[in-house]
Amino acid sequence: MQEDFLHFVWKYKRFQSADLKTVEGLPVHIIHLGQHNHNAGPDFFNAQLIIDNQKWAGNVEIHLKSSDWYVHNHEKDSAYDNVILHVVWEHDTDIYRKDNSVIPTLELQQYIKAELLNNYKNLLSSKSWINCEKDFHNVDDFILNNWIERLYFERLEQKSKSINALLSASKNNWEAVLFKMLCKNFGLKVNGQAFLSLANSVEFSVVRKTKHSFEDLEALFFGQCNLLNDDIQDGYFLDLKKRYVYLKQKFNLANQGVLPLQFFRLRPPNFPTIRLSQLAQVYNKEDNLFSKLMNLETVDDYYEFFNICTSAFWETHYTFSKTSKRIKKNLSKSFIDLLLINTILPLKFSYAKSLGKDEEKKILDLITSIAIEKNSVVDKFLDLKALKTTAMTSQGLIQLKNNYCNKNKCLQCAIGNQLIANSY
Repeated sequence: MQEDFLHFVWKYKRFQSADLKTVEGLPVHIIHLGQHNHNAGPDFFNAQLIIDNQKWAGNVEIHLKSSDWYVHNHEKDSAYDNVILHVVWEHDTDIYRKDNSVIPTLELQQYIKAELLNNYKNLLSSKSWINCEKDFHNVDDFILNNWIERLYFERLEQKSKSINALLSASKNNWEAVLFKMLCKNFGLKVNGQAFLSLANSVEFSVVRKTKHSFEDLEALFFGQCNLLNDDIQDGYFLDLKKRYVYLKQKFNLANQGVLPLQFFRLRPPNFPTIRLSQLAQVYNKEDNLFSKLMNLETVDDYYEFFNICTSAFWETHYTFSKTSKRIKKNLSKSFIDLLLINTILPLKFSYAKSLGKDEEKKILDLITSIAIEKNSVVDKFLDLKALKTTAMTSQGLIQLKNNYCNKNKCLQCAIGNQLIANSY
């Protein structure tokens, strides 16, 4: 038994509320259960109750045992002076106010159906991939779809905190934040941190001053990533090296903190050389990249904008030292989808919040226009139940698994709520 279960039961009134009586035998009528408090202080604020024909307004505190009041030292905390009802699973001692009057206590276990308690115990004791694995397919579609949408925006809120930290560090320069996020996501999972270390090694003002020359941008990115240190007698390589020496001296660049790039176990189109050249193309293409990306409205607009490729050299190379069959290396649709999911939409959400605008409808239209992501977590959920095949679904499911299932937070989950409470 967890105290969270009693919070859930009280919050959603999952008990038989007729003929409630305190342990002293006083009748209790609930007018308002109160607002759930997730911070310090009593568990529910501003409840309204009628106890023994006397109306009370104040707070409700919940414990497994009455004696937990003293275990938690509430008698010494003035924040608990306005508690009008002590709700417990088991009453084992009276609790007194500072004036020595007894705080009314409601022992909840006698008002909870055995089926509800069994549902809770069975769910939380499951040893499956997720607690509700065997019952997930029974969850109401309307509840599940609304919960996934809410989880997606919860995920955006979490990402917004990271964006705000980047924004603060860059002195409210949204262009600089975009550069760091694009760098990280162009590096994908394997080279994401290395690409981010590249972004951190260069002031964005240097990128801005260099962006009008595609060759200079490539030289800047390759040089900062220590890719121009070899002795390769190729005209393109030597030109980049010469340009980087000039840029390094001009802007007093240092790259000791840039992490090594990884090529091993990557498909050649994802080699960091290819991604760096494509990233340079993006920044060479647009002067005010952040404004441009924030103002595009449809997924097709983004596909058109990101229809970019590498410089000509990389059409016949994946590394500086070895030629390959000629192929134009454009950003794929699936890669652009990842940029939208992990960079553009979180930035649109955070930027709109900073301006006091509600852009949720536009963001929903965009995320539901993107195909569902493929990974082991999403595939496992889809094996349990057919769901909408959009990126909002995959993002919501990732949030569900990481922040609820893995932490046994079934009582805070709409799915767990339904499965536990299906006796009512």
